[in-house]
Amino acid sequence: MDLAVEAKQLTKTYGEGDTAVHALRQADVEIPIGEFVVLLGASGSGKTTFLNQVGALEAPTSGSISANGQDLSDLDDDERTDYRLKSVGFIFQFYNLVPTLTAIENVELIAELTGGDARSRSEEMLHQVGLGDRMDHFPGQLSGGQQQRVSIARGLVKNPPLLLADEPTGSLDVETGSQILSLLRDTVDGGARTIVTVTHNTEITRIAHRVIELRDGEVVGVRTNSDPANPVDLDW
Repeated sequence: MDLAVEAKQLTKTYGEGDTAVHALRQADVEIPIGEFVVLLGASGSGKTTFLNQVGALEAPTSGSISANGQDLSDLDDDERTDYRLKSVGFIFQFYNLVPTLTAIENVELIAELTGGDARSRSEEMLHQVGLGDRMDHFPGQLSGGQQQRVSIARGLVKNPPLLLADEPTGSLDVETGSQILSLLRDTVDGGARTIVTVTHNTEITRIAHRVIELRDGEVVGVRTNSDPANPVDLDW
């Protein structure tokens, strides 16, 4: 089984002594390539910390983590930047779009970092997420769902093998959230891309291939869905 992510005894601690916060405690995780994976847990359970480890945004305190065969545990700052640039895309709950740039300029900003024809790639990606007629709109002229689609296009324009999403539907209404989840699942099905998404909503776990549950920094359960539900059928 080829793994997109493998963590062994992964530990992340902030601070020292009595004030230390143990965000991850010796987590062992295996995520196969080509799955839509949900990290489930309450606030403070370690979900976002784990996502940050996969994205090489932070170094572990101890243990190891690798993504698509690359050991991330001991990378220096330049190597971490190179990994994030070439191998992973990010989608955030609050979009993080530049308000003074149009939709296509927001996507092009990332596309330019990876070479090639940034403009045509950005246009193609916005068409794929259903925003071909909104390319020249600024974020303030777009709905929340449309802004999240721009965020997804920005995350995918590098064609990363690994896409990380932190509560991507948390600020959206039910109908729009279902559309976004369908779009994300479609980018995984039948391909080699892996998506790891954070949520506290147990209903979203029904559409996942694999669910990893965290509590107080520990992995307390892993389960798989042999027949994941369609996002439009979720009962939010």
